[in-house]
Amino acid sequence: MNPVCSGPYQFKERVAQDRIVLEKFADYYNADEYHFDSVTYLPIPDTTVRLANLQSGDIDMLERLAATDLAQAEGDNSISVESAVSLGYQGITINVANGEKGDNPWGNDKRLRQALSYAIDREAINQVVFNGAFAAGNQPFPPNSPWYSTDFPVPERDVEKAKELLAEAGFADGIDLEVQVPNTTIPLQLMQVVQSMAAEAGINISITSKEFATLLADQSAGDYQASQIGWSGRVDPDGNIHQFMTSDGGINDSKFSNPEVDELLNKARKSNDQDVRRESYTAARAILNEELPIVYLYHQTWIWALDSDISGFTPYPDGMIRLEGMKKEEG
Repeated sequence: MNPVCSGPYQFKERVAQDRIVLEKFADYYNADEYHFDSVTYLPIPDTTVRLANLQSGDIDMLERLAATDLAQAEGDNSISVESAVSLGYQGITINVANGEKGDNPWGNDKRLRQALSYAIDREAINQVVFNGAFAAGNQPFPPNSPWYSTDFPVPERDVEKAKELLAEAGFADGIDLEVQVPNTTIPLQLMQVVQSMAAEAGINISITSKEFATLLADQSAGDYQASQIGWSGRVDPDGNIHQFMTSDGGINDSKFSNPEVDELLNKARKSNDQDVRRESYTAARAILNEELPIVYLYHQTWIWALDSDISGFTPYPDGMIRLEGMKKEEG
């Protein structure tokens, strides 16, 4: 691995599962705005360990501070906390028609997917797992987005409705669902809460933990029944929905296909008229809220924690760290 770079930093080394090191590229057009000679990225999956490393001075900054650690970080005078509402979402993608594993009751009967959605209390998830720091969601756009459709508010949990739908589909005695989950703390905690909620409706969720790259590969190949996964989001709404929901979409791992949805999302993609686009997305949502190839759960707030000696950091809603203008005062 020796990637070619054209930015303010160039690749130096990568040690698998340990670190990625970049070094400053002196010939970058505004190199003077980049004040670190090198940058080291450390993969630390455990959120508590990440925060402990920051507090001990072993790292200078962490991204994606767990909401459960927010109070602790804010109470530490040596740490600064920054946040921005995410452009994206988290949800459960269900294999509708991606190979043999999509040919099952969950893929073939939308009533089961509706039942799962009704069984979930999204606001309770926000409070229990994220200490109220995130936003409950049922769409690819967060509630503060101009593209969010108020015609489809976040549904209230309705266990009896979920049981009714299961019975209509022929599963009054319950049904199993296997959900693959990234092997990191937050997704596992999230799915354990969903697992408990779904069980009350008769949906027996088994959780299969996988390394993230493996999860993605299995999802693309159709080797899954359901997958807890999200999307970081894009500024233009097309990036949050078209490639996931159109028949030939490049990241349509559910393989959901509906000609009317294709037509609506293509119409939105081709138009510069914001009202036309909004109407198209809302019409598509009316269908997708019934079909539910993705059961949306929440919208993340990106939270960063930094050594208080670092200045010049600007939080962006795409969750990316821009090092331009950032400095660390040596104490």
